[in-house]
Amino acid sequence: MIQVGEYNTLKVKKELNFGLILDDGKEGILLPKRFVPRGARIGDDLNVFLYHDGEDRLIATTQRPYGTVGEIVKLRVVSITPQGAFLDWGLMKDLFVPKSKQLSGMRLGGDYLVKIYLDEQTGRLAATEKIEPFLSNENLTLKEKDVVKLTVYRRTDIGYLCIINNQHTGVLHFNEIFRDITAGDRFEGFIKNIVPAGESASGETQIDVVAGKPGYDRTEDAAAKVLRLLRENKGHLPYHDKSDPEAIYSFFGMSKKTFKMTTGRLYKERKIKITDNGIELA
Repeated sequence: MIQVGEYNTLKVKKELNFGLILDDGKEGILLPKRFVPRGARIGDDLNVFLYHDGEDRLIATTQRPYGTVGEIVKLRVVSITPQGAFLDWGLMKDLFVPKSKQLSGMRLGGDYLVKIYLDEQTGRLAATEKIEPFLSNENLTLKEKDVVKLTVYRRTDIGYLCIINNQHTGVLHFNEIFRDITAGDRFEGFIKNIVPAGESASGETQIDVVAGKPGYDRTEDAAAKVLRLLRENKGHLPYHDKSDPEAIYSFFGMSKKTFKMTTGRLYKERKIKITDNGIELA
């Protein structure tokens, strides 16, 4: 069964002058010629994204939209009509946000965090700025240390509220942030702590999240980065455990804690030397 608003792998059924017909078990779906991969032929399996074009026809494309159905993404308004706004989401046809799905009216050129959904009445893809009803921590689908996808939602007094896997919400505390972030930013993180509803001050399940990977997995990428930067700087860098945290973050893009953990590990593995003037390749 095909899935509108998602990627589907479909077999090429027929070749036409204006594109390919892909097999959907019915009359077929057109992949316009401009999006046909070079060398594609009858019998090939192609991975395509499905949506409705301006004439309400189901169509396939090899273009990559900025988000698929169910995802929460930040998109830019490219046109306004009395009925709503249209967002650029990386395809030929823009994504529509009805006025009823806007919070306080969208402006041309503005960037907004929206959820992409499939309208049950029309069968078309659309977007809504009203994403709160889709987020809940009541029935969790995750546990501590799970690697998750984070979308920055909004700033709070203690950090940034993040959307977890397009389903839940968690807090990325200020002391865990080591780079500039803004609403709509997306990156990988992990679940640091879960406080059940019965134990939290708010009476609701609270989740703390951290950017990166848990434990020593989090330092794998950092270790490779340190070694690469050493090689690019003739085997020596003037940073050590007494260096200013801001200087470390500015150069390495990591916290001083992560830097010390990473360099300590590389030292034990005899990949680097630690001197009074910094670190060196062994």
